[in-house]
Amino acid sequence: MNRTLAILAAGACTLASFAAHGQAAPEVTLTRFECGTPQAPTPVNQRFSDTYAYGDLKLQFVFSCYLVKHGDEYMLWDTGHAMTAPNVAPKVSLVDLLAQINLKPEQIKYVGISHYHADHTGQVASFPKATVLIGQAEWNAISSPTPAQGVNFRPFEGWIKGENKVEPQPIDKDVFGDGTVIMLRTPGHTPGHSSLLVKLPQTGPVILVGDAIHFRENYDAFGVPAFNFDRAQTIASMERIKKIADNLKGQVIIQHDARDVAKLPAFPAAAK
Repeated sequence: MNRTLAILAAGACTLASFAAHGQAAPEVTLTRFECGTPQAPTPVNQRFSDTYAYGDLKLQFVFSCYLVKHGDEYMLWDTGHAMTAPNVAPKVSLVDLLAQINLKPEQIKYVGISHYHADHTGQVASFPKATVLIGQAEWNAISSPTPAQGVNFRPFEGWIKGENKVEPQPIDKDVFGDGTVIMLRTPGHTPGHSSLLVKLPQTGPVILVGDAIHFRENYDAFGVPAFNFDRAQTIASMERIKKIADNLKGQVIIQHDARDVAKLPAFPAAAK
């Protein structure tokens, strides 16, 4: 009789374990924001291909950033232009956009930064309670005593002074520890550039590429902008992104390409 009770008790524990595991699976969603005001279409042949691959092509660049919900925790990916940026400033700040979905800045646990350029870092100072996740080489450039031209270091003042928390990443980072949100090392555009892989239960894997890729033609033809930091690294990072997307049957979202950004639901809806 005691043996029977022991077996039943063990079975109950196993079922309870399975139930707890099922309950522990977090809800993961992805919300996109407009984080800048698009300007008129611009010729891309000279600046965005060092082999002049695009002829007379003109494209209108958009500025997007993203909110990842992971259970009860939140991560912002990039913070767009500053509200004071001439001509390209967002019409609505990230703080006000978050308020529309009942979130306060202090509820953001992480701010992931793809790279140090102003159109991706402009509003980071609005989230001083967040831990900044950023590539090690990007952080080295931002925190340098003499930051190079193009390194938007001013919004990071609190983190540079050590008043706020930053975690520079030398390699990939499993953000929440369960493989659902992974910061990918994709250098080339800048020395420590990163992209973000988000595994959504319904939509499937999504890769937000920062500026590893600027637009669809750039991606298809392995076009390297003339201003990129390293040509070989740029191509290697594009290859990596393509392989991950192929292997996981995921989709790539090019953050500056309206055609790609539109693949995700419009705010305030979220991809699930």
